[in-house]
Amino acid sequence: MSYQPLLMSYEQAADLRQHVGADSLIGRSIAEEINALEAYMPIGIEIPGHGEAGGYEHNRHKQNYIHLDLAGRLYLITDDKRYLDYATTMLVEYAKVYKHRELNISRDSNKPGRLFHQTLNENMWMLYSSCAYSCIRHELTDAQQQLIENDLFKVMLEMFVVTYAENFDIIHNHGLWSVASAGICAYAINDQATVDKAIYGLKGDSVSGGFIAQLTQLFSPDGYYMEGPYYHRFSLRPIFLFAETIERRQPEIGIYQLKDEVIKTTAYAVMSTAFPDGTLPALNDSSRTMDIKDLGILLATNICFDRYEQNETLLAMAKHQGHVWVHNTGATLSNALDNNADVANFSWGSLSLSDGAEGECGGVTILRHRDAQSDDSMALLWYGQHGSDAKLHSALDHGHFDGLHLSLFNNNQEFINDYGYGRWVNIEPKFGGRYIPENKSYCKQTIAHNTVVVDGISQNQGSTAIAQQHNGEKHFTILGDESGDNKLQAMSAFARDYYPGIDQQRTVIMVELAGFEKPLIIDLFRMISDEQHSYDYPVHYKGQIIRTDFEYQTHKRLGTVGDAHGYQHLWNLGQGKVAGSSLTTWLMGDSYYSLISSANDNSEVIFARTGANDPDFNLRNEPMFILRQKAANHLFANVYETHGYFNEAVEASLNARGRVTSVEVLQADDVASVIAIHLDDETQINVCVSNAVGVNEVTTSEVTINGETITWTGPVNIIR
Repeated sequence: MSYQPLLMSYEQAADLRQHVGADSLIGRSIAEEINALEAYMPIGIEIPGHGEAGGYEHNRHKQNYIHLDLAGRLYLITDDKRYLDYATTMLVEYAKVYKHRELNISRDSNKPGRLFHQTLNENMWMLYSSCAYSCIRHELTDAQQQLIENDLFKVMLEMFVVTYAENFDIIHNHGLWSVASAGICAYAINDQATVDKAIYGLKGDSVSGGFIAQLTQLFSPDGYYMEGPYYHRFSLRPIFLFAETIERRQPEIGIYQLKDEVIKTTAYAVMSTAFPDGTLPALNDSSRTMDIKDLGILLATNICFDRYEQNETLLAMAKHQGHVWVHNTGATLSNALDNNADVANFSWGSLSLSDGAEGECGGVTILRHRDAQSDDSMALLWYGQHGSDAKLHSALDHGHFDGLHLSLFNNNQEFINDYGYGRWVNIEPKFGGRYIPENKSYCKQTIAHNTVVVDGISQNQGSTAIAQQHNGEKHFTILGDESGDNKLQAMSAFARDYYPGIDQQRTVIMVELAGFEKPLIIDLFRMISDEQHSYDYPVHYKGQIIRTDFEYQTHKRLGTVGDAHGYQHLWNLGQGKVAGSSLTTWLMGDSYYSLISSANDNSEVIFARTGANDPDFNLRNEPMFILRQKAANHLFANVYETHGYFNEAVEASLNARGRVTSVEVLQADDVASVIAIHLDDETQINVCVSNAVGVNEVTTSEVTINGETITWTGPVNIIR
């Protein structure tokens, strides 16, 4: 067939031309891209030399390929010759110097390129530049085509596919970029032999490497990626750009139908982990600000809507993103949104995603609840595998050491959160923009997450090698019933032997009850041990402490909470003894949050803040507190209550005190965990959870409360 641009035909570009200047999502998206290109072009074309990792040169090369791609696509759409001239000159100037460049200096385990310090960035440059080239190739002279193809793209392909062959076939998100960039570049220059290597691997077996191997091996059956949502969303860009190119050039491959539509499955997996405000959860090394407006997820939203199914959730995603891909799929989505302008906020509902290639390595469960005010509550429990694998590439080292993390969200904010990663992305003066030393000494440690620490030592001894041997196990989930009733939802999982001789079980219940403003979150964290230990339950919050029901003392001189495993980075601000039960309330935004926790004798609450032993001020200063209790077999029984309203501007405060006054443990063993939640009207709510191995909806459990025998069927029973 005649040569066509990789990602849109000439006819589709002409159709998009009709949307230029339109007051629609696609019209506004085109305008935004035109404005971005028009702002960058006057700077002129510069091909910088080598510089510091993450420095000026790095960022200039990055901006060059971004705007080169814009110029190519926008030339097709607008027919503005200035964009053609800009893209042509940029590619010619790179072609003149590229093959003469020495390799850069590698700053980590990733091989260096001629432009960047790691080939990952060079792969990205080649992918976007190849797309731009395909848009203008028909306007270039034979001499220009030969120069660009022979002195630029073929030299790059030789480096990536031959010189760095050992990295070309790695099953990893870097490997995805490698094969996608090589395949797209090879399509652009009509090099089918290299296209085949990119799709099927260097051996051609679709197993040892290549795009098909990446898609069939990298994700769990539910589409979850072991490194977590941050790196998962990064993988969506090469997946969708290469898949769309393959579908256009070789539709007989049926790439979108591969492995039961794995491309859709894995896109939905990362989308469905998002909090209601669009941000992605901090699992493993993760940004706290990354959200579904990321380009990879935006591409997935557009292409899934066009290639798979036109459902309301994708429409709602696009509405939240506020931008569509400037492409025929973006036009399709924009037109559909024009006809559904009143679509509600996106919600993927409650769900459970498995982790591991066969779904055998635990996973993540998410509970969601939308109330009468259209406010979304969400609870996330993570119990998957360590996000690193020694058998794969050394760059796959983003896992944290622990499991049974908990994150909680309502009133448009995450009120119990993980710290995330320690990194100043692309800020060169901060350790070259790389992961800072405190990422290992604090962020990866168990105390940095909302999960229990034993004897002040991180789970799996803070060792990647040990952590890779363990994963969580799902116990049960209640995700609402078939009628859509989500008043009672729950999830439970085990982490066995993360500490030698100790098993952990965490059960999280989200329940809507009359008389409460938001669903109660009941968190039962059970420690199973034959020997006594010190257990720390950390709570990471934001806001201001409002009240407690126990006495505490603040320290005039600051010391650290401990000496290792992340404790050395926590200032000890104050502490107090508690017994029976403790209550702490804080204000975050315009909402009050109370944590009411059971406590045995000689329990303690420690108020702390990150930032100790941090000579370069790398860590964010954030508050947290620790519930410290000593026991052998033990149950932390905790209730999170959202209540009240505060508006400083009008000096209004309502219901600053919640309804839950105390929590009492009645039973905690292999049969069941039973607690009593005491309320301000002197009534109580009894909560019973079956701990039997293999529990399911038909299991019958029995406990005795105050001399009364109670039986129930299923994992959870709430008695009010």
